This record gives sequence, structure tokens and C-alpha cells, in this order.
Amino acid sequence: MDRDEERGCRELLGSLAAKRIKEESKRLLQELDGYVPTLGVVRLGERGEQLSYERGAMKRMEQFGLKAKQFLFPEDVSEPDFFEAFRKINRNPSIDGILLLKPLPPQIRANLADEAIDPDKDLDGISPVNISRVFAGEERGFAPCTAEAVIETLKAYHIPIEGRRAVVVGRSLVVGRTLAMLLLKENATVTICHTQTGDLPAECQKAEILAVAAGRPRLIDESCVSQGCVVLDVGINVDQNGMLCGDVDEIGVRKKAGALTPVPGGIGAVTTSVLAKHLLIAAKRLREL
Repeated sequence: MDRDEERGCRELLGSLAAKRIKEESKRLLQELDGYVPTLGVVRLGERGEQLSYERGAMKRMEQFGLKAKQFLFPEDVSEPDFFEAFRKINRNPSIDGILLLKPLPPQIRANLADEAIDPDKDLDGISPVNISRVFAGEERGFAPCTAEAVIETLKAYHIPIEGRRAVVVGRSLVVGRTLAMLLLKENATVTICHTQTGDLPAECQKAEILAVAAGRPRLIDESCVSQGCVVLDVGINVDQNGMLCGDVDEIGVRKKAGALTPVPGGIGAVTTSVLAKHLLIAAKRLREL
């Protein structure tokens, strides 16, 4: 038994959830009768964090027995030229799902890109159609992969969600608000907080499940956590020493939390597996049309 377990804090590694998703994905791939889906990765420019995520996504597709094709554009591509090419990617029958890496350069209006992507190929839930589907609780909608990775992690470790008090710190559409909807779908009672919430520690202390996606390094400390709380750290930041850290102060929170996802090695390790699963679902649906 390691020291964390002796203190009662269980480490929730993303690798377990990723393994669970891979087993499910094997079954989905078998249902496609030999057809191998292809992911289209669309990137504009050479941003370091995008290159890193792209490499991880390409590697995950290979691990899952899937294909991936890159569509690369210079950072200064004009908006008309980009959208003309993007429409062709949307219509390409050999591309079953699309990952559009963000943020986009300033000359490309992100809202137009979100609206342009085919909802049935939109694997990361950026289309307004998919966001509406998720908020309406429809099965056909693809949720953003990071938000869904939180749910997959809880399920992989058999942590009950139904009837639990859940607090989400962060209100972005990409994670916070969407994650709140996914937790509601699992019958949790959900509160959304953010960096401007009055007495944030008091609100967080009410949580049995605390998911943090505020984009602030080590925002959540020991004072915010109730004894035995399950803490899911979605943040990925670089601290003043150049080290990766989450939105949670790991050292302090471990003293009280019942379980905690580490950074790195936690939610981030699950996200590309969710992407692969979405690709398989998209391919199956497209072939049924």
C-alpha cells in the first residue's frame, strides 16, 4: 500500500479509464465488419500545445487500430481559403470524424468554424448543434472529449455519481458547463462555480465530487475540499518553475480527498481515448445512413 492509500487518498490514473474505453472500442470496431475509420486532424500553424495534442491523438488512433490524416494550413491562411478547404474536408467520404485544433489564428472567426463543421463528424463537440444535443440530453450529440473523460474516469473506478452532490469549478462551454450537463444526465445534483464565485471554498466544501476546470494553477487547495471528496483535476498549466501542474494543489488536497486525479497522468490521459471512441461511433452512424 502506498502512502496515499494509507492516508485514504486514492490516485485515479487515466490509464485505467483509457483501458476500459479501448475494450469498448474493440467491440465497436468489430461491428464495422473490417472497415477502419479515419480521423481528420485540422491544424492551422505550429503552436506547441497543438502539436503535442496532435501527436497524442495520432498515436492513440494507431493504438486503437484506427487511421488518421492531417490537414495542415499555414497560420496566415486567409479565411476564405480556409473555409473553402474545410468544406471539402467535411464532404470527404473517406473522413469519418474531424478534430479541429484550437485556438484558431485571429483572422479565422472561431464561431464560423464551429458552425461550419459537420455535426455528425464533429468529434470534440464544438458545433452548436452538438452543444444543443448535449444540453438536451440527446444520445446523438458528441460532448467535448475532456468533459466526457471526467465521466469515463468516474465510471472506470466505479465511483457512484447518481444522487451525489457535484461541484464544477469552471464555466467554459468546452468543459465546465458541458460537464455539468453530463453529471446531471448521470443524476448528480450539480452546482457550477467559477473564479468570481463568492466564498469559493465554502461552495466547494459542499461537494462529494469536485471537478476543477478553471484554468488557474493550484486554485483549489485544502481549504476547498471536504473530507473524503473525489477530486477531478482537469487543468493543465505550467507553473513559475516551468513544471506541469493542475488547477488543484495536489499536496494539500491529498490530505483530505478520498480520491484525486494527478496532473499529468489523469484526465488528460483519457481525452484522446474518448476521441477514438467518438470516431468509431461517428463511422458507425455514417455507414448506417
